[in-house]
Amino acid sequence: MRLTVVGCSGSYPGPDSPASCYLLEAADPDDPDGRTWRILLDLGSGALGALQRHVDPLSIDAVLLSHLHADHCLDLCGYYVLRRYHPAGPHRSIPVWGPEGAAERMARAYDLPADPGMRAEFDFAVFDGAFTIGPFQIHPYPVSHPVPAYALRVTSAGRTVTYSGDTGVCTGLVSAATAADLFLVEASFVHGATNPPEIHLTGREAGEAATRAGARRVLLTHIPPWHGRDRALREAEATYSGPLGLAECGETYEV
Repeated sequence: MRLTVVGCSGSYPGPDSPASCYLLEAADPDDPDGRTWRILLDLGSGALGALQRHVDPLSIDAVLLSHLHADHCLDLCGYYVLRRYHPAGPHRSIPVWGPEGAAERMARAYDLPADPGMRAEFDFAVFDGAFTIGPFQIHPYPVSHPVPAYALRVTSAGRTVTYSGDTGVCTGLVSAATAADLFLVEASFVHGATNPPEIHLTGREAGEAATRAGARRVLLTHIPPWHGRDRALREAEATYSGPLGLAECGETYEV
């Protein structure tokens, strides 16, 4: 698998990055022509523009929304426009997986009637157990957040990437990241501050979750522009001893 960080700023776009969006690519082992499948993990504020630096947005096979906060889903509105009104004509519907209510949420965001909303462009499906998209096997795990939210465990050709989405400390996160080859985990809060519970992780908590899960490599992400990224890294270094870094917007990682 190949992971490209399209956007990794926490809670809102920052000066150097859009909000959350991660591109996963993998070859189809059963296709003699070596077809590459592409899925997006979230499509947050500002991400659609940056995505075009990496791939043609019309080549995306599916979008997976970890939850329905704007910094993780709002650019689906622009993507709807691109797919519906492209000069070449409307493009085929693609799956959009997410929590219950995603279709209605996105229709409201673009001021569309709930029926049909964006259903001609997107085939909305609700997370309910494991499923497959091309060479990707995806297992969503409920995690702790003020709205229904999921960590996403994605496996292809025996390699696993786990994306935390937004979460507080919970067992679902550890289960999702167990023995992951790459754990992309949020670190929105700083240790020692008065943080509201069950919303986000500190760098220290992200490292603890990675250690409990036995994750083989960690990238910290979703760090808000008002916090220093290096502080999150130092916190995680105190609780996780494996390969550790910061997700960098525009960077590609082989898994």
